[in-house]
Amino acid sequence: MIKGGVDVIQLRGKGKSMDELSDVAAALHKITSRCSIPLIVNDHAEVARKVGVDGVHVGQDDDSIEVARSKAGRPVLVGKSTHSLEQARAAQCEGADYIGFGPIFATPTKPDYPPIGLSNIKNVHGDISLPIFCIGGIKLDNLKDVIAAGAQRIAIVSGLLRAPDIIEYARTCKRLLLEIKHQTPNIEHS
Repeated sequence: MIKGGVDVIQLRGKGKSMDELSDVAAALHKITSRCSIPLIVNDHAEVARKVGVDGVHVGQDDDSIEVARSKAGRPVLVGKSTHSLEQARAAQCEGADYIGFGPIFATPTKPDYPPIGLSNIKNVHGDISLPIFCIGGIKLDNLKDVIAAGAQRIAIVSGLLRAPDIIEYARTCKRLLLEIKHQTPNIEHS
């Protein structure tokens, strides 16, 4: 993924023990920190107390932003998953550093949440002053539509991880983001 040009890596370890997650995070952080790529750990802020990761990400049913910061025991980025404009506003008020907004499309990583579609992307960018990562079912074949709907940052999970060539898939996505950024100067990429 790093060779392909990704800007941030998030470690998700659903069903893994804290020790397993900490071990994987430590090994990944050695790689990501050498390349100046932030490593974010999903759900378990305690990992940030043990490993020098750059941040943690919590969901709607996880710890609050304040509790996550306390568990991390040091300053780290804390992001929050949001599934509606109201949740995005609440995460901003709660003190999140960034939000995940989605799922935009149906995705196996968020089976309990119905897709929110493309229509709210412009609205959330108009209301929220935090960095917003659109996520959920985003793949190379629908990336142009997501960006056209107003997304400034995107997260790709299954499309990237299931690609026959992860490096080329990431590079192609990055190229597309950069092309669109140059055509629309107000769009940032991630």
